[in-house]
Amino acid sequence: MDKVNNSMKPVRRAESGWTGSFHKRRSIVIGLTGGIASGKSTVARMFCQLGATVISADEIAHNLLAPGTDVYKSVVREFGSGILLKDNTINRKKLARLVFEDPDKRACLDAIMHPPILQQLQKAADAFREKGQGVLILEIPLLIETNSTDMVDKVIVVAAKPETQIERLQERYGITQKEAEQRVSAQFPLSRKLEYADWVIETESSLIVTKAQVIKVWDSIEKSIASEE
Repeated sequence: MDKVNNSMKPVRRAESGWTGSFHKRRSIVIGLTGGIASGKSTVARMFCQLGATVISADEIAHNLLAPGTDVYKSVVREFGSGILLKDNTINRKKLARLVFEDPDKRACLDAIMHPPILQQLQKAADAFREKGQGVLILEIPLLIETNSTDMVDKVIVVAAKPETQIERLQERYGITQKEAEQRVSAQFPLSRKLEYADWVIETESSLIVTKAQVIKVWDSIEKSIASEE
């Protein structure tokens, strides 16, 4: 696994146009990302418990795929009625299997899903900045892959070893090791995500250890806001 730098020093390549403005407004928008099954949602919940507002890209995607939406219609039109369950909802496990086995199909699904998801996240970030106070965490698994770092002020990368991700995926979805490996390899490697990280949280150990890292990052966020008032 890549060596993790917890020095709190920003190393993201492209700084957001909003970076610095949050100090005056006492608000900050942070992108939370990491590989599949790295523990992002667990970390996001911990930040929520500390007082952050959290918005999940996966939850937005779930709502967009509800029957009757434009995104739902586009996905069914592209992938066929074979992905539907008896109640006409999308069989997400079957859809996931299809797209992770075929890069072209995955690219097609991404083209349908990403624009409306990112649009909603951008609106949420803009509205939060206008409000002018607090910490907003945008949990975006493909923040780096979609080149969306300019949406946020800072980036947190949640890190886990590939073998850990594979084990978690097998336990979570009951899929084979090969299928789990396909899903892990479909995303950018951790080393590339770390290039954009302002903070890194490792999830290889216990929840207690993970929570301690979250608290450390939270303290750093609060201090950075307070020091610029």
